[in-house]
Amino acid sequence: MANPDLTAFRRDLHKHPETGFELARTAGLIADKLEQAGLEVRRGIGGAGIVASLRRGTDESAIGLRADMDALPITEKNGFPHCSVHAGKFHGCGHDGHSTMLVGAALELARDDSLARTVHFIFQPDEENGTGAAAMIADGLFERFPMREIYGLHNLPGMTAGNFAVKAGPFCAFEDNFEITITGRGGHSSMPEKGIDPIVVAGSVIMQLQSIVSRNVSAADRAVVSVTGIQTDGARNIIPDTVVITGDCRGFERHVSRKISERMNEIVQGACAAHGAKGEVSYSTSFRPLVNDAECTEIIADAAAGVSEVDRDYGPVTFSEDFAEFLQHCPGAFILLGNGTEGAHGMSLHNPAYDFNDEIIRTGVDFWKTLALSRQGA
Repeated sequence: MANPDLTAFRRDLHKHPETGFELARTAGLIADKLEQAGLEVRRGIGGAGIVASLRRGTDESAIGLRADMDALPITEKNGFPHCSVHAGKFHGCGHDGHSTMLVGAALELARDDSLARTVHFIFQPDEENGTGAAAMIADGLFERFPMREIYGLHNLPGMTAGNFAVKAGPFCAFEDNFEITITGRGGHSSMPEKGIDPIVVAGSVIMQLQSIVSRNVSAADRAVVSVTGIQTDGARNIIPDTVVITGDCRGFERHVSRKISERMNEIVQGACAAHGAKGEVSYSTSFRPLVNDAECTEIIADAAAGVSEVDRDYGPVTFSEDFAEFLQHCPGAFILLGNGTEGAHGMSLHNPAYDFNDEIIRTGVDFWKTLALSRQGA
């Protein structure tokens, strides 16, 4: 596929977004394209994933290159011709571009006689919910397709188009989620003294949660605690029985996650005890921290440097990435590719007006090819 063909392919994926594991059209188009080029394609890995292999060497030399396929449950606010035709579904994170670049690299490597190693091209479902990587692993990804290293890439708006950025060690944050339920005793809004107002307790809890990062987490550790939702079972003239507070936490080390969870429980129980209410905290992890292997970081940075400029000490970044799950089972590294700074290309990821920059497709294809062809005898 020439670059205009890849652009058309990317825009077709963008126009017909699919989410989660419901990727029949997206996965079908990718698999068909790679099968037609002679790759060995296995569909339905982890429910909806694809692994397409070029077997040019032993398993000891094999590497995995991964792209994600799923879109977001967001309604797009762009007006260009390739805008999403599915209300409530939108490629607002650039996974359409990630898949296109990896498809392009696979097609070109299939015609490259200098490739002397096995390469597994991995197309993952449900990255956005953080369950797709685990599903592929549970379905035997690393047993069925042995590889010594695995690599991933993500576009980054706000960074110069075509430039790369990476860092060894912790690179993308963990994501923890919490739900705090405060139960008081509801009643008439004109007689608050006869009840236990859970809204007052919730207000105290929310304010104290802001002290966790500033007073309980070391200044050497990055962390974020964000309350993102408050719900009650009250009404205009009814003091509720229950308030539910939901939110999101980020950081880069597991001890930070544990500290946030411990302090959150202490704050909730203390505030509830002070007001005679009851509190319950549900705290869970959606994404692990992504930690780049030092040697693999040098490998991926060297490949990027062969294509464009690369910052080898960038970040870490506070968004989370399901690629972290793969790195629990196989050494590897994850790199960022600048999407641009202007217009839709500069809009933040997950913004309804974002769009992947087609001008960096060629850069991404060349990067993947350079990485696959590097260190073949190592």
